[in-house]
Amino acid sequence: MEILHSSIMSITATVVSFLFCGFIVHLLTRKVHGKRRYHPIGGTIFNQLINFHRLHHYMTDLAGKYKTYRLIGPFRNEIYTCDPANVEYILKTNFDSYGKGWHSYSILKDLLGDGIFTVDGDKWRKQRKLSSHEFSTRVLRDFSSVVFKKNAAKFSHILSELVKSNKIADIQVSTCP
Repeated sequence: MEILHSSIMSITATVVSFLFCGFIVHLLTRKVHGKRRYHPIGGTIFNQLINFHRLHHYMTDLAGKYKTYRLIGPFRNEIYTCDPANVEYILKTNFDSYGKGWHSYSILKDLLGDGIFTVDGDKWRKQRKLSSHEFSTRVLRDFSSVVFKKNAAKFSHILSELVKSNKIADIQVSTCP
């Protein structure tokens, strides 16, 4: 009798879990005023585990398909976007509303300290003000000029050696498979 009772409880718990998951999916995909209330669900923790061997490619495929999507995990949901309008809104128009948060700070603090890539608010503004001088047009132009001249000299030396030895070289670089 006790085995039957535990089996019924297990089956009931499973059914309730499926109903709850169905209700959550319904809430996430319902439409308000003819539009989706939430971003499309690109995947779940299970999709990530199935595609773990190619996780970066899986995420890139989702970005190509949805531009903005949500990944649902057991402890937190994450929203990813590669839509230029959304990126501009987050990084420029409404930057203060999209902080990095305590979770990101606690993960990155040991590696990056209290730098511009980890902090929010007033600390971020101070770091940005300090670093903005290093990223001025003049500083970047001067740096890139030196790097270009150095690499151009190396390249011209390699080409002149090929010409002297009468060899052929394919200098086209292809990243496509």
